[in-house]
Amino acid sequence: MKLYDDQLIVVTGGAGFIGSCVIRHLNELGMSNIIIVDNLDKTEKWKNLVGKRFVDIVSIDSFFDWLKGRESVIEAFIHLGACTDTQETDARYLLENNYRFSVRLAEYAIKNNQRFIYASSAATYGDGSLGFVDDHKSLEKLHPLNMYGYSKHMFDLWLKNEGLLDRVVGLKYFNVYGPNENHKDKMASAITRMVPDVQSGKSIRLFKTTSPTRFSDGEQVRDFIYIKDVVKMTCAFLETDEMGIYNIGTGMPTTWNMLAKAVFKALGQKPRIEYFEMPASMVPHYQNYTCADMAKTRKALKKKAAVMPMEDAVADYVCNYLVPGKRW
Repeated sequence: MKLYDDQLIVVTGGAGFIGSCVIRHLNELGMSNIIIVDNLDKTEKWKNLVGKRFVDIVSIDSFFDWLKGRESVIEAFIHLGACTDTQETDARYLLENNYRFSVRLAEYAIKNNQRFIYASSAATYGDGSLGFVDDHKSLEKLHPLNMYGYSKHMFDLWLKNEGLLDRVVGLKYFNVYGPNENHKDKMASAITRMVPDVQSGKSIRLFKTTSPTRFSDGEQVRDFIYIKDVVKMTCAFLETDEMGIYNIGTGMPTTWNMLAKAVFKALGQKPRIEYFEMPASMVPHYQNYTCADMAKTRKALKKKAAVMPMEDAVADYVCNYLVPGKRW
């Protein structure tokens, strides 16, 4: 097991949702030799860092200057920093943040033989018609549905074309939810909007189906995975020599109806669900079904790829974080 006792772990996007939870998990493993790379600006992301142990916070703007001369003191990068808004349409912005920045950092890490773990995305799979298998051979066949997914896909393809997939670890995160996503606004998980509605006596509103021959209302499927399981798997790759692209999900399909009912159960209320028409602009880009093929990840991580039952995970999030207003 690699403990990184005397060298640094650099976490980009370290004040964000997944990043701050990675730091929490590393702290629980006894590690605090962490450099956070993020721009806190005037956001409230700083609240995600309260109570956590790390060495320093470096701004994104000065990051590559900071790296100079530190090649020998850095052991690993967990590269999570990116624009994660799936509705972002500024292609230039996404290319700079999600593609070119990643290429530059990967080149640095590979040149210096540093562990490089980065966030890809399930959005790279597009409509799922080709399945959700983390197979390198099928990368070129994938067709993301939005520019965000394409920006992530471009980096995966760059690594493959450069023959570097056996030098890095790429993680295709599915639908992640959990504490510390407060700052994500409209991109936060639906649970963050469901809970206030239920508490105020309202129904949970879900999209009507756009494919009635395949799915009933609210029976569209997602692979919802709890952040605590996500960071456990992410950090487990620090302790292995595995390389390549891996799915990070549960491997278990969950309908929106199941998720909504789990929220009601966590709050001790009977389900009240209404269905409404999906905005026409969303229909062409909407995924009716996502579910990770986890065979490759389970083989690599074994017991560390195990996940909490969905109802238990939702109850933990709702009761221990959302309702009392706490972070992890």
